[in-house]
Amino acid sequence: MTSETAPTDPAASDAPAATEVAAMDAAKTFDPAALEAKWYAHWEANGLFRPERPDAEPFTLVNPPPNVTGSLHIGHALDNTLQDIVVRYERLRGKDALWVVGTDHAGIATQMVVERNLASQGVKRIDMRREQFVEHVWEWKEQSGGAITRQLRRLGCSMDWSREQFTMDPHFSRAVTMTFVQLHEQGLIYRDKRLVNWDPALKTAISDLEVETRETAGHMWHVKYPLAGGETYNYVERDAEGLVVLEEERDYIAIATTRPETMLGDGAVAVHPSDARYAPIVGKLCEIPVGPEAHRRLIPIITDSYPDPAFGSGAVKITGAHDQNDYAVAQRNDIPMYRLMDEIAAMRADGLPYAEASARASAIARGARTTPAEVDALNLVPDVYRGLDRYEARDRVVADIEAEGLLLRVEDKTIMQPFGDRGGVVIEPMLTDQWYVDAGKLAAAPMKAVRDGRIEIVPKSWEKTFFNWMENIQPWCVSRQLWWGHRIPAWYDDDGRIHVAETVELAQAAAGDGVTLRQDDDVLDTWFSSALWPFATLGWPDGDAPLLKKHYPNDLLVSGFDILFFWDARMAMMGMHLLDEVPWKRLYLHGLVRAADGQKMSKSKGNVVDPLGLIDRFGADALRFFMAAMESQGRDVKIDESRVEGYRNFATKLWNAARFARANGIGASATLAAPPATSAVNRWIIGEVVETLTTLDAAMAELRFDAAAGAIYQFAWDRFCDWYLELIKPGPGGTVDDETRAVAGWVLDQILVMLHPFMPFITEELWHAQAQQAGGERAYELIVAQWPEPRAPVDAGAKAEVEWLIGLTTAVRAAKNELGIAPGARLEAWCAEPSALARAGVGGNGGAIERLARLSGVRFEAAPAGAAMQLTAGADLFVIPLEGVIDIAAEKARLAKARAASEKEAEGLARRLGNPAFVEKAKPEAVEKARADHAHHAGEAARLAVALARLG
Repeated sequence: MTSETAPTDPAASDAPAATEVAAMDAAKTFDPAALEAKWYAHWEANGLFRPERPDAEPFTLVNPPPNVTGSLHIGHALDNTLQDIVVRYERLRGKDALWVVGTDHAGIATQMVVERNLASQGVKRIDMRREQFVEHVWEWKEQSGGAITRQLRRLGCSMDWSREQFTMDPHFSRAVTMTFVQLHEQGLIYRDKRLVNWDPALKTAISDLEVETRETAGHMWHVKYPLAGGETYNYVERDAEGLVVLEEERDYIAIATTRPETMLGDGAVAVHPSDARYAPIVGKLCEIPVGPEAHRRLIPIITDSYPDPAFGSGAVKITGAHDQNDYAVAQRNDIPMYRLMDEIAAMRADGLPYAEASARASAIARGARTTPAEVDALNLVPDVYRGLDRYEARDRVVADIEAEGLLLRVEDKTIMQPFGDRGGVVIEPMLTDQWYVDAGKLAAAPMKAVRDGRIEIVPKSWEKTFFNWMENIQPWCVSRQLWWGHRIPAWYDDDGRIHVAETVELAQAAAGDGVTLRQDDDVLDTWFSSALWPFATLGWPDGDAPLLKKHYPNDLLVSGFDILFFWDARMAMMGMHLLDEVPWKRLYLHGLVRAADGQKMSKSKGNVVDPLGLIDRFGADALRFFMAAMESQGRDVKIDESRVEGYRNFATKLWNAARFARANGIGASATLAAPPATSAVNRWIIGEVVETLTTLDAAMAELRFDAAAGAIYQFAWDRFCDWYLELIKPGPGGTVDDETRAVAGWVLDQILVMLHPFMPFITEELWHAQAQQAGGERAYELIVAQWPEPRAPVDAGAKAEVEWLIGLTTAVRAAKNELGIAPGARLEAWCAEPSALARAGVGGNGGAIERLARLSGVRFEAAPAGAAMQLTAGADLFVIPLEGVIDIAAEKARLAKARAASEKEAEGLARRLGNPAFVEKAKPEAVEKARADHAHHAGEAARLAVALARLG
């Protein structure tokens, strides 16, 4: 190898021995499993994922840390493939490419796994001390917490495993604690009572991301709320024209609810200010029709913009402590919010007897002064319902209302029901004391950074969603009622005062000697700790950490759009607040991976695809290339196993092309620059490399993974394998000349380098196999090679000549196929007025034309009279006599009949698709099939028309 071929960083590593390469080279069949196991272990053992490049330009991205309990799912496969493509690309471009890897401690998921393990041994968490349980979790983590990282290796992820991170590592925990204390001191973290998603199975608040909304069969109960004191009013309903359709005297207001048990906590009934039906009773009181009649509670009728007059009765019960929308109404109107349930979603059994609690609540409804603490303490569950499960209470409430004749009707209704994705039970909105981050104040800096371009969101279409959420952001609940996680650094004294400090010693010093302190039992939301991921993994809060200085801000974050708010936005908030710098310069948001029919994957639907199964069947390279090729900005990826298999075939084609090259004395190149070339074919293929590289670089700069994959696929499969290798193939007994061997070896090297980010395993294997053909070994691995620099202009003349030759060959082959002529049949072509390009093309490539187009000769004169077909190559018209080859009349009749049939089918499908009733009412898959069938038949009719025209 010459010095010109040295990599940007010739990392000291042991390439496979020549005997090993030779053994692999002898294999005729591409076996991805063997290559994957061999090369990944080699790369990792030799430190090639992050070779020493102290003076190189840094490139940094952090991997979204998967749960330590997790297994590789298809979404991970997409996300990590895209990241690995980028980091391998930047490494090949000579940068100090750092891909930070690690796992998240996954508070809820991990605690559940360990609790199940303990339960299988007959042990319950509640029977243990907290410290004992945490020790069990650490033991589990050491024994079983590495599955996801092993699976990432199978995918080929070139992460810096030497610095693998964990969000509960000591340095990371220190960063988390310090952040909490700092934000608290700045008034940006505080304790408050607000509505949260409460999981009764796990007994903790959970984030919106951990809530799974499902369609369930439910009911809507329509109930009378009697007016206080038997008061009546004239109820009038009008149609759209203002005509009266119903007028009657009523002594009640009707509401509808899907959760009758929450009626017990109503603080008001709301109607829209414009709703004239209820204008006479706004400001009056009505009675909640549940509980002992002597102690029925009264609540006010108020106006608010939330109720929709056109929906149901137009009146909405407001239960601020158990409904997100009601919570907002209650806050706007200072309506008391009464908590009805305990931590397991059973009806509360504490507090004053119902008679006393109800009397006090009625007084508050009439204007008596109160405090949030008093409202929270009041238990407004009638004594007969106390302690009941919420659903048992629902049945009892409905039965009691119906018994009193206050149930107007019940309708079946499909309800969007929130379930905890881990606890598996219906989530209960619950008013609880939690710790909150003032996200509204932290959101300003990231929004400014996106607007002024310091953070670029790709695709740009996501900016609107980002701003909409950030501008309307709510306080961020960061406490969780768990034992596993970063325990909140807050201590309480006997008087209820809170002392927030980094250590118990500092808290004690603040509280004073002799003051008894008790630490908060809650832990921090895992999203809080992972929000520090871009910088705490680099050594922060130590400001002089070398990695932090060089690699922060990160260059890129690749993320699913579904965690834009839960993780990405919060990283931006924390990074800009704590370090006064954006966490990353670009944010790439990809879509979801869906089932083949476009549905979201779920275990309940049975349509989940296991990426490891695809790797077992088709190889990691094939799956990776599929992910890249299908990743189109702003769109979801539909899994298609046939396409994954197709990319396995692509790898096999490249494998066979390399075997062909070696069989013809074509080995590794000895130059980075393109070798000298005189023949048109060689000058053409060098130009194709230059154009492919330009296209690929432009696509990567814009993070258009599909375009980048398409460019190298098209070049490798079509230009190199299908055309160039065929054009240089020697005839019987012939050999490939020295120039062509040099050019072909160089081109294959460029393909391997350009394809490496997408298909790392097969390219690394072939990289070394080609060197063995050249009589030696590579001085370095492909993973640390240098990105191509052809240093050669595109030869327009050579390009035109070879493209003309390809056009002629393609036209002859297509014509034979359309007319049913055997592919191997040798025909003669006539061209009466050949262009200069035609003369050059035929003169310099006669052997290739005869071999590929199966033309026994090309004559530059008028064709003899008789049956013939016509075709064009560039601007040249060729006539190919068919006398004795086919029956022209019969062929015309066959083509005309087939064309008429295709036109008829296309017309019928066009009429169907033009019918709005079909398009709107038919199943989507039926409409899609009709469109596909129409496109097929229309295309077939056009193809047959061309075939007929060829016959004159």
